[in-house]
Amino acid sequence: MSEWTSRYPTGVPCWVDLGVPDVEAGLAFYRALFGWEGEIGPAELGHYTTCTLRGLPVAGMMGRMPGQEGPPAWTTYLAADDADAIVRKVTEAGGTVVSPAMDVMTFGRMAVAADPTGGVFGVWQAGDHNGAGVVDEPGAVVWNELYTPDSARAKRFYAAVFGFGYEDMSDADFDYATFHVEGTLRGGVAGVADGPPPHWATYFAVGDADETVDRVDSLGGEVLRGPEESPYGRVAAVQDPQGALFNVIAVASDPDGSQ
Repeated sequence: MSEWTSRYPTGVPCWVDLGVPDVEAGLAFYRALFGWEGEIGPAELGHYTTCTLRGLPVAGMMGRMPGQEGPPAWTTYLAADDADAIVRKVTEAGGTVVSPAMDVMTFGRMAVAADPTGGVFGVWQAGDHNGAGVVDEPGAVVWNELYTPDSARAKRFYAAVFGFGYEDMSDADFDYATFHVEGTLRGGVAGVADGPPPHWATYFAVGDADETVDRVDSLGGEVLRGPEESPYGRVAAVQDPQGALFNVIAVASDPDGSQ
């Protein structure tokens, strides 16, 4: 499915957005890379910009607040029927509430939290804005994945707060599980002891991973790893010109041989 018109069930990744120092430059980069469109929002709303693909919302972009620490980063939002109830569960399960639940005009109600291992995520209770209207096709989000140094603790947290179920995919060299919401595959949890700081990683689908990384380079971004083959497609880790990390993947037509 590429278009999503209904409400996302609680726990499903439903939106991503990016805070950058220069929204205009950010939009120009992703427009050239993915074909996104968007009108930069007003200053009183942090220049929040809804980026679209084929006229459908695909991601958000906003200016970083003065004094905001850390590099620009993509934030994954998990859907909630009741954002306030989720915030209470976050605290009960040992997480941290970074920004309490608040209304975003009539668009919805949001919060920002961190799991006990340090992975930051958003919570989105839909109002007029359901979240991404297009997914799983070139230029749109296709996968969301938590990188954490303590996968066991993280999995307990997300199971308690959002009801995640898991399928362990680990082997001797790889600590990994997919997570499921209401029995449907929705993302992954990777245990990385000596890797980057805990974070939710965003994967965008592309038609050709090699052509995309060439374009990233020509647009002033940086290719950090790949492209390389995986069981699920040809994937690369890249960085935009303002320092935000993301991944691109040309999804295999038959990633596990079962279709």
